[in-house]
Amino acid sequence: MSEEEAKKAGAPEGAEAKEPSPKRLTQKTRMVIGVVAAVVIVAAVGLFVWHEQPSFCSAICHTPMDPYLPTYEAEPGQASHDKWGNDVPDASGMMAATHRVEADADCMACHVPTLGEQVSEGFAWVSGGYEVINTGAYQNALMERSLSELTAARGVDQDQFCLGSGCHDMTRDELEELTSDRAFNPHSSAHGDVSCGTCHKAHRQSVMYCTKCHDAAEATMPEGWITFEQSQILERA
Repeated sequence: MSEEEAKKAGAPEGAEAKEPSPKRLTQKTRMVIGVVAAVVIVAAVGLFVWHEQPSFCSAICHTPMDPYLPTYEAEPGQASHDKWGNDVPDASGMMAATHRVEADADCMACHVPTLGEQVSEGFAWVSGGYEVINTGAYQNALMERSLSELTAARGVDQDQFCLGSGCHDMTRDELEELTSDRAFNPHSSAHGDVSCGTCHKAHRQSVMYCTKCHDAAEATMPEGWITFEQSQILERA
């Protein structure tokens, strides 16, 4: 502003008009903003921690995830139910239960979804765009997926669901050698490329697939497992 303009504005001669100073936040306002930010951060951290817990799946996705939580909370050696509501005399054959006890594993230890996968699953849940199987007592259990389907979004092969760093860190050859002292080796490469999920089941009794050809008396049946024939009856029930 010129001197003449300053005079017209009532400013003393020789003085320049000052620009208005920006308003400053009061101490109270700063405190409120700080508290709100802290609450948001704590809530976000709490949600993230809860997201890692099995109870999150059942609480948020009540349908169709409710049948799966009991299979995780089941005690190996004790009676329980599988994801379809069938009686399980011994939960030792359900990998969800044994991994919780033996490895302190939660759902996210096995199910490691990508962000895109979580978004698509969330959309499917909200829209009801998913299929359920009507077997046993539960009518809302998801259709059973293969290991290759469970790992597709991560871009890894089905073996890496079980065989990999942080889990069963070994190769197929090492796994075969580990069980080579059995009457017949269930992991023998002579039987072809059999997926881990063919036998090992997380939310229902694991299946001794060898009994499809071999007599059950010849097989080393782990506690809580069922024969191939029993699994077929179960899946058709």
